[in-house]
Amino acid sequence: MKYLHSMIRTKDVNASLKFYQELLGLKLLRKSRLEDCTLYFLAQYEGAPEIELTDNDQVPSEGYKNGNAFGHFAFRCEDMDAFVKKVQEMGYELMYGEPFNLDLKNEDGSITVKRIAFIKDPDGNEVEIIYKG
Repeated sequence: MKYLHSMIRTKDVNASLKFYQELLGLKLLRKSRLEDCTLYFLAQYEGAPEIELTDNDQVPSEGYKNGNAFGHFAFRCEDMDAFVKKVQEMGYELMYGEPFNLDLKNEDGSITVKRIAFIKDPDGNEVEIIYKG
């Protein structure tokens, strides 16, 4: 068994493609047209888990409502300061202000220190950015 992708519906596929490609660095691997929608598959590289953006022909004017079961996607970055600068340059805003440290205690008692930030994509889906140092 291999995890393949998560699908999210988008109100504005161009805004979503810009967010996932330009800000997060994903590549558009392929695009498929179905009877009532177009699917865009993005990933870091061929064979990696993908995000499938679904652009339905008929989109509710208010967009889609996110349920309360889904939490967030998570991405690791190599340089949190550079990521924050890019967020600002592209006109996005981080949730909760600045990145913050999160100390997680592992089962063996060791502490994993992470610096994290959250941002929302154009459709309101939360994305966690993790810097492990």
